[in-house]
Amino acid sequence: MPHFNPLIARLSPPPVPMVLAWGKAYDGARGPLIDLSQAVPGYPPHPDMLKWLAESAASLDYSSYGAIEGEPVLRSAYAAHVSALYGAPVLAENIQVTSGCNQAFICAAMAIAGSGDTILMTNPFYFNQETTLAMLGIDIELVPCDPYDGFLPDIEAIAAALKPGIRALALVSPNNPTGAVYPPDLLSRIHDLCRANGTWLILDETYRDFLPLDSAAPHSLFSVDGWQDSFIGLYSFSKSYCIPGHRLGAITAGPALIEQIAKVMDNLQICAPRSAQAALAKAIPALEGWRADNRIEISKRSDALKQVMSRLSGWRLQAIGAYFAYVRHPYPDIRSEFVAEKLAKVAGVVCLPGDFFGEGQESYLRFAFANADVDTLFLLEERLSSFELPGI
Repeated sequence: MPHFNPLIARLSPPPVPMVLAWGKAYDGARGPLIDLSQAVPGYPPHPDMLKWLAESAASLDYSSYGAIEGEPVLRSAYAAHVSALYGAPVLAENIQVTSGCNQAFICAAMAIAGSGDTILMTNPFYFNQETTLAMLGIDIELVPCDPYDGFLPDIEAIAAALKPGIRALALVSPNNPTGAVYPPDLLSRIHDLCRANGTWLILDETYRDFLPLDSAAPHSLFSVDGWQDSFIGLYSFSKSYCIPGHRLGAITAGPALIEQIAKVMDNLQICAPRSAQAALAKAIPALEGWRADNRIEISKRSDALKQVMSRLSGWRLQAIGAYFAYVRHPYPDIRSEFVAEKLAKVAGVVCLPGDFFGEGQESYLRFAFANADVDTLFLLEERLSSFELPGI
């Protein structure tokens, strides 16, 4: 028998391919498949984005290795964007470009924690972050989020969990899987607790560009004196620019931490895809209006799902935010993995079961509602209202 790394071997297989296979087993009897599983923008990239990608991919300028920290033009463009969004000075030296936000997380985690160290996460958690820490041998402690408080982190529970030696607290806002948006004052209080304990706060903001258009800055942490020694911001370009296949993300942190992260990045990949970086440097300022229009569209989809769920008996919309909704299904004694499988195969509705996101999540399903347009979301009412589990 071959011997494998036990930290890897004990992990479950990647969950999304399994869920997509359920959808392929649907026979189409109830109408078109409604895919609310993996978070994929339900509209194409802007034509200029595709043009710039093609131009840069065809250029010899981006065929060789590039700077480990990222293309200077993208680091500068993204730093300017972050500065404007948060009303705080952020420089190119604060930016590390990565190959997607999952890579941003693993780079940040490796730079600040080692095997046997402990990082706090919330329950429910984003499963790729949990498995990242598990395969690195980093211990994980969980802070529960109350479903009846919209799955917001409990400040007292965090304070109790921040024992000496905790290396970091990892949060996601807008949250994956629940959609919960953490208020700026809550994030400030959590950051204060982390600083007092000598603990890094890692904040994944992959979905911040899908907040309502009139939203204020997501937080004020970049304005805190000395934030570079206590705060790490993560971001993904995949959803906002509809280019998940090009794998680009970013870390915003202090220059001293960026220096450490570059050591990790050099061994993981050397540099993120260069041609896509060049295209994005143009897109960040040029496509601001297009991104704003998309935020309006996502708000319409959110409103449509709220309407649908308000008319359903037994199904409960427990939380909803920028991209996701967390739904309590009407089968309290049945695991959500079984419910999700039957929803996909029988009703043609593909979503992720709460079981994937931590213990105690068996009653929930994650709907990536931003994947579907308004008309498609309204089809959910009939699909869910008439759905019955086989044999129940």
